[in-house]
Amino acid sequence: MLNASILAAASGNPLTDITTEFGVNWQLFMSQLIAFCAVAWLLNKFAYKPVTDMLDKRRQSIAESLENAEKIKAELAETEQARKEILEKANETAGKLIEEGRAAAEKVRENETQKAVKEAEQIIAKAREAAQADHAKMLSELKAEVGKLVVATTSKVIGKTLTAEDQARLVEETNAEIAG
Repeated sequence: MLNASILAAASGNPLTDITTEFGVNWQLFMSQLIAFCAVAWLLNKFAYKPVTDMLDKRRQSIAESLENAEKIKAELAETEQARKEILEKANETAGKLIEEGRAAAEKVRENETQKAVKEAEQIIAKAREAAQADHAKMLSELKAEVGKLVVATTSKVIGKTLTAEDQARLVEETNAEIAG
């Protein structure tokens, strides 16, 4: 190290000494520097920038997709909550209708029983048959009416027209609950 500083002090220009010591060819160095800059510029323009632009666009589309996914999750949660509320209201209404149907059936049964008790002994057998037929008829009509009410209420609650198959299924389920 001391030799280098002595050598630099002995000669006039240290840059010239270094270039001659290491054999720097300025023409070759400048042409290589220009070629390097040209290659670096071309790579930057045609390789690096398009790739970074593509990555930026991809990053942006991923961010938008994540935002959309969050929006969809929020909308799904709101829809699910609304669906639950509608189902709760429909179940509540159906429960009320069933209770009203049971109460009406109970009233009909009580009336028929009171009529049968008041009848004379000579027509008890005939009165029982008539009461049973009447009861079955009214129960059938009541089941049909409750079935129609359940179908109408359900279609209003869901907001769409039920198919004949859905209507038949609802009527059967309602009749089974009234009979049970």
